[in-house]
Amino acid sequence: MPGTQISAQQVKELRAETGAGMMDCKRVLEEAGGDLEKAARLLREKGLASAKKRQEKVAEQGVIEVYTHIGQQIGSMVELNCETDFVARNSEFLELAHLVALQVAAMNPQYLERESVPDEAVAGKKAVFKEMCETEGKPEKSWDNIINGKLEKYFQEVCLLEQPFVKDPSITVGELVVQAAARLGEKVAVRRFTRFQVGADEE
Repeated sequence: MPGTQISAQQVKELRAETGAGMMDCKRVLEEAGGDLEKAARLLREKGLASAKKRQEKVAEQGVIEVYTHIGQQIGSMVELNCETDFVARNSEFLELAHLVALQVAAMNPQYLERESVPDEAVAGKKAVFKEMCETEGKPEKSWDNIINGKLEKYFQEVCLLEQPFVKDPSITVGELVVQAAARLGEKVAVRRFTRFQVGADEE
């Protein structure tokens, strides 16, 4: 809370944990009444909020990352964008591109986000889920909830940004990207991706 005396050591500890600026650390520590854990959470929330605002900006810089799985039977290619060439050369940005390419190779997403799933594909899934409800004798008043729940699970399976991140399933790939954007201070966005598998036909 404002007026709380904050020591230089507290500021130093919070900076070491979050990488945020000194004044930002001092400000949130005052807001959190000196509670380091609460202050770190406030910094994350503020960073994510500003990162979401930055998503409206134009990101025309970036990298193409190519990943080949062990055995060289599966590979992927991802275009990850940012606002400046400076960030495009940043090691954290390059690591993020690598992780997203690894995700594509491992989990084989079909679409970038739910908005890019064709309407006919969504309609087809809804029809399948409705037929499932009928076959299993579910009460008709519960069908909408069941169908919507199964549709959410479908999006999480086929949309890259909604898939649980393979190295930390507690967050989605989309959340991973937003967190990186918050730390890098720029808009960061996956523009496109493709996946290759030896012997597999193109869909």
